[in-house]
Amino acid sequence: MGSNDHRNVALAVDRVRVLSRRLVRPSSSSSSSSSGHAPPCDIHLTPWDLRFLSIDYIQKGVLLPKPPLSGDRLADALASSFARALALFYPFAGRLVAEERADDGTVTVALRCTGEGAEFVHAAAPGVAVSDVVSSLYTPPEVWSFYSYNLVLGADAATESRPVLSTQVTELADGVFVGMSLNHSVGDGTTFWKFMNAWSEINRRAGGAMSDDLMIREISTPAPVFRRWFVETSPVPIPMPVGKLQHIVRRLERPEVQECFFTFSATSARKLKAKANDEMSGAATSTISSLQAVLAHLWRGVCRARRLPPEQVTFYTVMVGCRGRVNGIPAGYVGNALMFGKAEATAGEIEEKGLGWTAWQLNRAVASFDEAGMRESLERWVREPEFTYMSKLQSGDAGGVALITGSSPRFDVFGNDFGWGRPVAVRSGAGNKIDGKATVFEGPDGAGSMSLEVCIAPDALRRLVADEEFMDAVTLPSS
Repeated sequence: MGSNDHRNVALAVDRVRVLSRRLVRPSSSSSSSSSGHAPPCDIHLTPWDLRFLSIDYIQKGVLLPKPPLSGDRLADALASSFARALALFYPFAGRLVAEERADDGTVTVALRCTGEGAEFVHAAAPGVAVSDVVSSLYTPPEVWSFYSYNLVLGADAATESRPVLSTQVTELADGVFVGMSLNHSVGDGTTFWKFMNAWSEINRRAGGAMSDDLMIREISTPAPVFRRWFVETSPVPIPMPVGKLQHIVRRLERPEVQECFFTFSATSARKLKAKANDEMSGAATSTISSLQAVLAHLWRGVCRARRLPPEQVTFYTVMVGCRGRVNGIPAGYVGNALMFGKAEATAGEIEEKGLGWTAWQLNRAVASFDEAGMRESLERWVREPEFTYMSKLQSGDAGGVALITGSSPRFDVFGNDFGWGRPVAVRSGAGNKIDGKATVFEGPDGAGSMSLEVCIAPDALRRLVADEEFMDAVTLPSS
């Protein structure tokens, strides 16, 4: 029932068969240079990028209805539009390169725009139906096998000369799953979904007589901006005093975890928001958002499910996007533009003080962002590099008491119609799955609905699903 232990994952892999692998180069008839957006040969990475060399590739994908084509014809058509999308996002066909200086023990890393290509995998899982994925709260282990580059770290792309982008198209009994894996050091969730949006639109338009160049100019995805944003005092490239790139790599011992996919209707999200704001009426100085209320609802439920003692300090880390918050970072910025916000409270406070107070802690964590502090942290990173390790959530005092949420309900997931119907569902892969990972997506009905893909220890997840207070806000999948 969705347990992703090693035995179940091995059985799931057997149900997914890889048919072919190929490297897809950017379409030569349509290039980023023709539209005036040619990237530099080497894109030097910022502290926001470099700190993610130590974690897994981003893995997200969409479950689509059964397409009119199948087999090699489907794979060839999608590979062709993938090549056109790569022409627009040309750096994603490049390679990460690390230059290690023996004289001073520093390492620099850049994304070199070689045009060598991204990986395209065609797979089949005829024994898996769409209903197997969407009809249960629990995520079946087969979903992890819908992705290539499972458990590959960002730094591996440089040390092993791997592509920074890989996509796997898996044909199911009555549908198809398109799963992408993007090296987190070359782009964040915003960049990821902008590429997927462009690819799906290009494929949707591919049946017409429009030329490649005209199609790329007319698609709705904003023109990508490849030039990285650095604070004025930063050296470019940034010399990291790590000796060798391999020295930053730590292979996470993967815990046994289980996943559920919880959807909150727009009505349910609004009710949680109203309840949170009512509880904080007269005390809060800004409005609690629907997302903050939903995450607070999760935080409270998980604390109960984990049976944390009242005095136990628990943490919730949320990603704060910097596009629109920092001068000089345009909407089409390609790369990472993220900061971490962190809320903490005891399990007793979260239970006793209610939804509104808990949501307010998350609200304050996001509101604590300021550009001056952000600039200072980036300057400090150059002097003292600090890499992101998901294992920090499971070690020391934070083991089994933390949550972290990435992604955003604002990302356009269900607009990824490749030409034969909008997605049925969205699911992510094995990348960065630890006890406490909760990924947020827009809900299938839009208009303020949202979904949370929650990954925690199996015993705690069973108790969360049985928690009436938590589940009362969740829309159950139709069987």
